[in-house]
Amino acid sequence: MSEQQALAPTPPEEPREQPEAPVGPRPVRKDRRVLRAALRWTAAVAVFAVAGAGTAYGITRMERTDVPGLATESDGRWEYPRLTKPPLPSGSPGPQADANPAGTHHADLRALLLPAPKGAEEIEALRGTDGWLATEDFLEEYADKDDRETFGQQLVDGGLRHIAARGWTTGDGTRTRIYLLRFDTAAMVEDTFFRPHFSYTDPGYALRGAENAGRDESFPDETAPVPGVQRSVYTESKPYGAAQDRQAYLAAGDVLAVVLQSRKGAAHAVPFRQTVVLQSQLLG
Repeated sequence: MSEQQALAPTPPEEPREQPEAPVGPRPVRKDRRVLRAALRWTAAVAVFAVAGAGTAYGITRMERTDVPGLATESDGRWEYPRLTKPPLPSGSPGPQADANPAGTHHADLRALLLPAPKGAEEIEALRGTDGWLATEDFLEEYADKDDRETFGQQLVDGGLRHIAARGWTTGDGTRTRIYLLRFDTAAMVEDTFFRPHFSYTDPGYALRGAENAGRDESFPDETAPVPGVQRSVYTESKPYGAAQDRQAYLAAGDVLAVVLQSRKGAAHAVPFRQTVVLQSQLLG
């Protein structure tokens, strides 16, 4: 039986008196095809709503640096590539493992450097030779000649093995330099360099153009701590010259990391914190 036939009235079996028809139009049943179409659309809308909700939940649960293309102009963060720690040689423990009391980073030190953010221009002078920077090039960051000589001798006496470095300049003029100094043990890093020279209050050696530096109170200790990584963070206070400098020293196993940022006028706090935390995560 066709749908048109199903909608037609059933003829009586035999003639009989019919009641008077009510005044007004006769009710008509909806076409079942229309109902089926409406149901299909309703189901589709529900599916898209669920999918959209799931996508929104996933993005809100991710770190902003984990979402490719997400704008960061609202708080000044830079867009870094997704970070991946380099693989360890087979059978080698990580720097925080109980089986590694010396805190040795068995991965290639050059691969532990934070990559430059999107749109930044690399400072080629920091590439060094085969990715290793000469000690005297690193020491050029410091203002006083006597400090450079003293610090340099301490590095020699402490058994400095390598320095890996990377630097870049962003469009707003911020200049970033990162140095990773590797020693034989974590104890050498902490006891010979980090605690004696990069204390909680001020750095032991002044940077060029940043002689008036003290503890960065805007970088509280609870800001994204990384297990196994100690840090001291400083900023140049007013009055400063043409540029402001920010600096951080990280003790991470057998590596002493130095993170420096400077910018004409003022060095922004947000990208500095972001850079320090991400470099700490690569070393932790």
